[in-house]
Amino acid sequence: MHTVQISLHILALLIVLALLFDFMNGFHDAANAIATVVSTGVLRPQTAVAMAAFFNLAAVFVFHQLHVAASVGKGTIDPAVVDHVVVFGALVGAIFWNLVTWYYGIPSSSSHALIGGLVGAAVAKAGTGALISSGLLKIILFIVLSPLLGFILGSIMMLLVSWIFVRSTPRKIDGWFRRLQLVSASMYSLGHGGNDAQKTIGIIWMLLIAAGYSGTDNPPTWVIISCYCAISLGTLFGGWRIVKTMGQKITKLKPVGGFCAETGGAITLFIATAMGVPVSTTHTITGAIVGVGASHKMSAVRWGVAGNIVWAWIFTIPASAFVAAVAWWIGKHIL
Repeated sequence: MHTVQISLHILALLIVLALLFDFMNGFHDAANAIATVVSTGVLRPQTAVAMAAFFNLAAVFVFHQLHVAASVGKGTIDPAVVDHVVVFGALVGAIFWNLVTWYYGIPSSSSHALIGGLVGAAVAKAGTGALISSGLLKIILFIVLSPLLGFILGSIMMLLVSWIFVRSTPRKIDGWFRRLQLVSASMYSLGHGGNDAQKTIGIIWMLLIAAGYSGTDNPPTWVIISCYCAISLGTLFGGWRIVKTMGQKITKLKPVGGFCAETGGAITLFIATAMGVPVSTTHTITGAIVGVGASHKMSAVRWGVAGNIVWAWIFTIPASAFVAAVAWWIGKHIL
């Protein structure tokens, strides 16, 4: 196994940087899990955030198979290329893009920022031969598939619910779905924690393997626990700027629509996590919200806002890859 000489303080610094990215991932993506519950008025923001953070952490007991961590740690770039400078570049690229999109309230993907960062730093070091095309193709395929699946499942859930409750009064439906939305939001947060914490586990694991501190079978337990703690703490301090875009600007949601969007999104995340694909929770819930809105009538969706979000998705990987390549070059001279 190829090992790199990394001093302990550099290793510790990079682990802290990775956990900072994980914290920001929770901070940035808290909105995805709670926007619908808050904007439908089912929960107060503080309560919703606490609930989402709890289920982010609980995911550690549900998703025992670390397929996503393995995809990030061993399936995107050639492990032989990985050293502390590549990891530094990848994390700086991802954190930079997260900060920019958070500042402007754009729901972009932390996951794809991280993948873009890895690609940019690896290519800067060793050219395109460092990329594992099969792993990257799977991720790129799911950039299209996860919002599409969210859209389809969100629409189907909405049509099913409309058909099942056709004879009920709007007031009764509202009462039932206010309670049911607590279940769907919890499931969504569980899926978010399961898929997203594993991305950082994959990065730290990749670093420890390169430094010779970990085997390739399983990451150390302390890595798993610290990553789940970091993401749930990030959610606890959630980014309110993005809640508004997700919950109110794309389409007007009622509790029944919120339930359908979250359930459609949660199913998508559970499938992707089981398959080991690091998907974007942002893309998934946006697709589901648009699906719910469009199942009423196409004009219920503010397509201009949805279009701006799609542009942010398209730019995420190239932008974070570019910053990561620059950070790799700087890191090579200072680390």
